[in-house]
Amino acid sequence: MEQVTVNIDGKEIVTSSDSTILEAAKQSGIRIPSLCYEERMEPYGACRICLVEVEGARGLLPGCYTTVTDGMVVHTNTEQLRRIRKTIIELLLSDHPQDCMTCESGGQCELQDLAYEYGVKEARFKGEQHHYDVLEDNPLIERDYDKCILCGRCIRICREVQGVGVYDFVNRGFDAVPGTPYGKGMQDTPCEFCGQCVSTCPTGALTSVMSKGKGRGWQVEKVRTTCAYCGCGCQLDLHVRDGEIVEVSSPVMVGAGQGNLCVKGRYGYGFVNHEDRLTKPLIRKDGELVETTWDEALWVIADRMNKAISEDGPDSVAFLSSARCTNEENYLLQKLARAGVGTNNVDHCARL
Repeated sequence: MEQVTVNIDGKEIVTSSDSTILEAAKQSGIRIPSLCYEERMEPYGACRICLVEVEGARGLLPGCYTTVTDGMVVHTNTEQLRRIRKTIIELLLSDHPQDCMTCESGGQCELQDLAYEYGVKEARFKGEQHHYDVLEDNPLIERDYDKCILCGRCIRICREVQGVGVYDFVNRGFDAVPGTPYGKGMQDTPCEFCGQCVSTCPTGALTSVMSKGKGRGWQVEKVRTTCAYCGCGCQLDLHVRDGEIVEVSSPVMVGAGQGNLCVKGRYGYGFVNHEDRLTKPLIRKDGELVETTWDEALWVIADRMNKAISEDGPDSVAFLSSARCTNEENYLLQKLARAGVGTNNVDHCARL
């Protein structure tokens, strides 16, 4: 792409001509607030929080949707913009529950953060408010439409990233919500329960049932690891409290998954602390499986392999790998089998 130079808040920035104002600002460390924008999806321009002033333009422009042009001069934090953003936040809060003290997203809610940033202590605007029942029609995802701000992120990530399209806006005007076909429960839709909608929701409208009440953002320690369910290598952030995993998320635009997970990666962590989980290797002694050390277990394997090879040749040994290993680990195992032992008896359990 052609390189262009833009001026944002007095700072000269060189970027590609297909960048938006918000992307160019982010590239240089300038923050433009928004609620409907998310890196994993196409720009939407719905919330208008990211409005900016562009010299020569007839009006204010959405920073997430407007592409840069050479010589463009942009202002992102003028008094007029702060006043408009504050009014938008007040309008959103006029029909939003004020239960931040007990909300599952308290402390990590984007709307709450913006209200704090712009000094919105209460909504000036009064009027009718929604009062929906909390939808608990499945064991993984809870929907609370009272907290929905109609940013459309759940709809877009399900359609653009997952390619499923479980949600869409239903009803009109004041009654519009991101609903399911014919108001069906999540289990009666094509939903894959990947939790992408939960991961992108900026408020507490969509939350994970499994982590409900088990810890707020500041009460957990995040541990970065690699998902063990397949060889894709998606990066996970394990939310750990008191030695127990209470939730799993994925850092956006990091690793193979870029912040996107499947149902196993996001919700399949119950095995970690399960009472039936094996935590030590087992070897058979006198017909019984008993716990042992890794050193002893590996020596037993090596001894029995060597014995089988010496008595019946390399083809008396077979290697079975796992789809949970990385491609690199599987490559090393088959190399050990073929080059080290001398057998082509290699199989792979390509099931999760």
